[in-house]
Amino acid sequence: MRLILLGPPGAGKGTQATRIAMRLGTPQLSTGDMLREAVASHSTAGLRAKHIMDRGELVPDEVVVSVVANRIDHSDAANGFILDGFPRTVTQAEALDQELATRSIELDAVLELEVDEEALLDRIRGRAVEAAKNRAAVFYTWLGMYRAQTAPVTEYYRSQGLLSTVDGLQSIDVVTEELAIVLAKFSPNEMRGDNHRWPDGTALLERR
Repeated sequence: MRLILLGPPGAGKGTQATRIAMRLGTPQLSTGDMLREAVASHSTAGLRAKHIMDRGELVPDEVVVSVVANRIDHSDAANGFILDGFPRTVTQAEALDQELATRSIELDAVLELEVDEEALLDRIRGRAVEAAKNRAAVFYTWLGMYRAQTAPVTEYYRSQGLLSTVDGLQSIDVVTEELAIVLAKFSPNEMRGDNHRWPDGTALLERR
């Protein structure tokens, strides 16, 4: 399956992407990891990214998209992947569609972890009481960037009929199982059996 996992900072995207990747046997592709791998490999896109990051500048869309496109060409992603933290903008989403089209492949689903902002802030505060004030300030900055740049991506994929939303403030296990139920609807061939088991044999919650 080829998936995208979206959600604001602190929603638990990384945790859920790791769990889904392990169960489906597909790689979890985070923007940061892909950039580091590209730099380490000395690829053309990686070297461009390194020079830009060394100057303390943001890596432009075309470079990030090139890094992502190169990564999904790796053999371990031949049967699927989970993009975590990408695309961050509608421009990146459109560029990804073009890259996938040139490879004659399509996304299977886009999963969004939806969370209440105030409840999310409480979660951030609770992680480190002493540093709560500073964490809250950073969080608001990240959240503002998310609202401006990434939130429109959900509407982009909703318009394509690919978006499914899950409440990300539930317990980690419940979020995992609700995501699993969504994926079972998109890929019945991979989620066979009366209990809609994952390929590793782990049973999903019954459909609600």
